[in-house]
Amino acid sequence: MSTTTAERRAQELDSDAQALLDTLVEEGAPDLTQLSPEQARALLGGLFTPDVKPESVESVDERKIPAYARDIRVRIYDPAPDESLPAAVYFHGGGWVAGDLDTHDGVARSLANEGNCVVVSVDYRCGPEHPFPGAVEDAYLATKWTADNADEIGAGEGIAVVGESAGGNLATVVAQMAVENGVDAPEIEHQVLFYPVTDHSFDTKSYEENADGYFLTARGMVWFWNHYLRDDIDGANPRASPLRATERVLSELPPTTMFTCGYGPLRDEGYAYAEALSDAGVSVDHTNYDSMIHDFANMRRLADPFPGVEAAEDVRQRAGKALRGAFD
Repeated sequence: MSTTTAERRAQELDSDAQALLDTLVEEGAPDLTQLSPEQARALLGGLFTPDVKPESVESVDERKIPAYARDIRVRIYDPAPDESLPAAVYFHGGGWVAGDLDTHDGVARSLANEGNCVVVSVDYRCGPEHPFPGAVEDAYLATKWTADNADEIGAGEGIAVVGESAGGNLATVVAQMAVENGVDAPEIEHQVLFYPVTDHSFDTKSYEENADGYFLTARGMVWFWNHYLRDDIDGANPRASPLRATERVLSELPPTTMFTCGYGPLRDEGYAYAEALSDAGVSVDHTNYDSMIHDFANMRRLADPFPGVEAAEDVRQRAGKALRGAFD
């Protein structure tokens, strides 16, 4: 990249995002790829679980879903317990390695309030302890449980899937599995995908442009994939790389709302997936936040001394509006 291009891109980067990146450098944040999975979870957990009063939601409850000799923990957010609202099943980000119900609690709360829906946030299994397809299995089972138990959790008709990054990958993989599984599958009416991982590949222009310096790095994505997959051959499986699904499956996916970011390595594969869906006849509303970095939807409030990112509020509102519209 030429100096001129680098300088231009630096000027175009959102000022809140730049302040956060500067603070990470000042605080000596370590390179994720030099950490163990446990250390990475502690690092990201510390950043994304600020000691502040969370956004209020009328009802927040935790349950355990029985699933083949194990339990899947879910947290259910209901903004209006006296009403019968549609449900959105939400999958957190974290590269299938890190993240949990607490690190993305703020996003789930906003989606419940802004989307006027019951949000079921899923604590799916992560690698490397539980490699692919462990997270996929949990994501699908939790979605089917939500559909089958809507009355029990105070939800009415209508279900959507929502996810960020690796969670966006899981959300659309679940939607694809619902197409493939037919009549017994949950009927998904909409999917909201925040900067999703859609392909096990690292050769896009956005991987080159945003390889380093913008929170999520190219080598970081390699690290995440290596801790998630059992073997590289898994990366060719559409349940790991949903961009590789057949056109028939893509054509039967629900209307889609997608958000990408200009300074994220995953930007171009998000564009590619949006284009593939559109070419297959799916209605797609895609917004690229040109000046933003990866994971910004979860950066409204961060642990001290890290500044928040104002654009997080905007993208959460847009996602909520999309959910409200999907169920009208």
